[in-house]
Amino acid sequence: MTHDHDLELRPTPAQISAALNPPPGRNGGDLVVETLAGLGATTVFGLPGQHALGMFDALRRSALRYVGLRVENNAGFAADAYGRITGEAAPLLLSTGPGALTSLAALQEAAAASAPVLAISSQIPTAGLGGGRHGYLHELPDQAASFRGVVKSVHTVRTQSQIPSAIAAAWKSALTAPHGPVWVEIPQDVLLAQTSLPVVTGADATPEALAPRPELTAVAADLLSRAARPAIIAGGGVVRADASGKLRQLAEVLQAPVVTTPGGKGAFPWKHPLSLQSWIEDRHTTDFLEDADVLLVVGSGLGELSSNYHTFKPRGRVVQIEADLGKLESNHPALGIHADARLALQALLETVSERTDPTAPERVRTVLSKVAERIASQELTLEQDVLTSVRRALPADSPSFWDMTILAYWAWSAFDAKGPNLLHSAQGAGGLGYGFPAALGAAAADPTRPVLAVSGDGGALYSIAELATARQYALNVTWLIIDDGGYGILRAYMTDAFGQATATELSRPDYVALAESFGVPGVRTAPETLETDLAKALSQPGPSVVVLPAVLRMFAPTHLDG
Repeated sequence: MTHDHDLELRPTPAQISAALNPPPGRNGGDLVVETLAGLGATTVFGLPGQHALGMFDALRRSALRYVGLRVENNAGFAADAYGRITGEAAPLLLSTGPGALTSLAALQEAAAASAPVLAISSQIPTAGLGGGRHGYLHELPDQAASFRGVVKSVHTVRTQSQIPSAIAAAWKSALTAPHGPVWVEIPQDVLLAQTSLPVVTGADATPEALAPRPELTAVAADLLSRAARPAIIAGGGVVRADASGKLRQLAEVLQAPVVTTPGGKGAFPWKHPLSLQSWIEDRHTTDFLEDADVLLVVGSGLGELSSNYHTFKPRGRVVQIEADLGKLESNHPALGIHADARLALQALLETVSERTDPTAPERVRTVLSKVAERIASQELTLEQDVLTSVRRALPADSPSFWDMTILAYWAWSAFDAKGPNLLHSAQGAGGLGYGFPAALGAAAADPTRPVLAVSGDGGALYSIAELATARQYALNVTWLIIDDGGYGILRAYMTDAFGQATATELSRPDYVALAESFGVPGVRTAPETLETDLAKALSQPGPSVVVLPAVLRMFAPTHLDG
C-alpha cells in the first residue's frame, strides 16, 4: 500500500539525475550554503577567516547574498536584527577561535531577546579535536564550551555527510519558540575537502508549534472572565509571535488595561483607551498592576526591568504565558502556561466571557496623568523635546534600533513605537554597541524603508568600523549619535552613588568629519533643529550620520522609594 508521504519522499527523475551527476569543484562549504538556501535563507552575515574560507569560497557558487561587517560582534548584532525583522533564522558565518569568541556578546543579546540567529563557525582541523594541545592556529580545547551557556543549542559536525542534517536541526532549534541563537561548528578540513555528495536540494526543518495545554487555558479563561480588576502585561513574546492583534482583541473583550514591557514595545496601541503605554518603571503603574485581582502576563518573564527592578509584588492571581520554560514562574508564583503567545491568546479568545467595565478607561487615564505629573515635576523639558523630535522625524512604519544610552532609557517608557516589531534595543543583555550594526541588519532585511539607529558617543565608538559596511552596501540607515562626552548613564549612576564619576569621560572624534571620511554624509545639529535635520537625513537614500551634542538626564527612578 502506497501512502501520500511515500510519494513525497520518492525522488523525481530530475532529482535522481542531479544526485548522480553533481557539478565538479564543490567542497564542504558548498554543502553549507546549499543547505541554507534549501532551508529558505536568502542573506548571510559574517566575516571571513582562514579556517572558514571554504564556506566563503562556496558563496561564489551560491545565490545567497552576503553582507560582510568589520567586527564579528557587529555581524552578530546585524544578524540578530535581521532575525527580529523577518522572523527567519539569520545565518552568521564566522571563523575559529578569536573570530567566534568575538561574537559572544551579540549572541547573548540574541538569546536574551529571543532573536533567531544561526551561527556557523569553522573549527580547527579534525585531527586536532578532542582537547589535546596540538598548536593549531586559533585552537581552543573545547570551542563549543564557550557557547553552551549562551545559545539554545550546539551542533558539532565531524564529516561532510553530517552538514545538512546538523544545519537543519540548528535551523529548527532557532525557530522553535522561544526563538534564539544556535551554534554549528565545522572543522576546517571538512569545509575545504572536495565533495562528491549530491547537491542539497531541500531540507525540512519546520519548527514545532508550542501549543498551550487546554485545561490550563480553560482555568485562565475562567479567572479572567470572573475578574473584577483584570490587567495585562505584554512582553516581547507577543511581538515575536505576531500576536499583537489577538492581544488587542482579548484586552477589549475583557476590558483589561495593558502595559507593555521594553521588549514588548508596540504590542498594544499607544493611544488605545486601555493602554497604560510602557511606563512599567513607574510606581504608579506598579501600584495599579499590584491591585489587579487577576494579572495576565504574556511573553514576559517579569525580569528586572519588567518588574520595576523586582519591587513589583502582585496581590492577585497571576496567569503567565511564556514560551521559555526557564522563565515560567521564575519570579512569581502563577498559573504557568508554557506556550507560544499567539496560540495561547487564541485559546483564551475562544473561551473567555465578555466583560463590561466602564471604569477601566478612566482608571487608565488616572494612572497616566499621575505619571505625567511626576515627570513634569522634574523639569526634563530638553529630554522630552528631543524624544518628541525623534518621533516626529521618524516615519511611522520605520524601525528603530537603540543602543544602551540615556535617550534609549527614555524611549523604553515614553516612545510611541507606532506598532509591533518597530522598536528594538539591547535591553535584553544590556551590552554597548548594538544600535548601528543592528540597524544595518534591519536595512538589509527591508531596503524599502529608512531605519534609525540611536547611540551615545560611548556606544558609537564600538561601531565606527561599520560606517564602511553601511557605505559599501549603501544601506538605508540614519545614525543619530547623542554626544555628551562620555558614558552618560554611568556618569549619572556613579555621581548619585559615590558623589563623583570615575572612568566615564571620553576623548572622542569629530563624528561628522569621521563619517564624511567614509563617504557617509554627516551633520551636526542642535535640539532646536533636530527634527528637521533628522527628517532630512531619513528621507535621503543610503547611510547618514546626525550628531547631537547634548547632556541628557534620566527621570528619577521610583524603585528606590522607601
